[in-house]
Amino acid sequence: MLRTNLDFLNFISHFHHNEDQGKNVHLKIFPAGTRFIAQGEKIKNVYIIKEGITKCFISEENGKDFIIEFLGQGEIAGELEAIKKIDCLCNVEAISEVKAYTIPEHFFLEMLDKNATLNRILLHELATRVIQTSSRASFQQLYTLEYGLLKLLRLQTDEQVAISKDDMAAYLGIPVRSFNRTLKQLILKGAISKPSGSNSIDTLIDSFK
Repeated sequence: MLRTNLDFLNFISHFHHNEDQGKNVHLKIFPAGTRFIAQGEKIKNVYIIKEGITKCFISEENGKDFIIEFLGQGEIAGELEAIKKIDCLCNVEAISEVKAYTIPEHFFLEMLDKNATLNRILLHELATRVIQTSSRASFQQLYTLEYGLLKLLRLQTDEQVAISKDDMAAYLGIPVRSFNRTLKQLILKGAISKPSGSNSIDTLIDSFK
């Protein structure tokens, strides 16, 4: 649900602090809401997240978004486009303030040619993605929406980050109306605590913006 890769983070941190090697790698800050990779555009930089959480999502022709994954510490973005020399397959946007190492596309390809450690970490990352994608597909078949929603709410609490109602629905692959209905069911079952008041359930549902 939230992907991280500390091997990547350790590698790029050490690389960045090496004066000779790290001069092409820069640490940038992206405020929440910043889209630093845009679907359909040419890739300019590859990014490795140092701090914060991003969402990786595809925008469909009907205007709806589908969130592929939430990316956290050490996750890499833009590498597939750099390697294949293709337009960006998806959007990557900061949910919280994000600090990320930026590597120019051409320099990233040079690093792949020369650095065996980077190749090993990247191969491990790509293999992990295949496994996690298969696991997520199985999870969505075997478990209820309620269980998936509870995991998202737990992620919010654990990471101290606000995930919008639209983003939760996009990750679960359901319309917002279905999200509201599932949330109401969890409240009625007592799985989520509700505030006091005659309209307590509606109040809690409306609190998810």
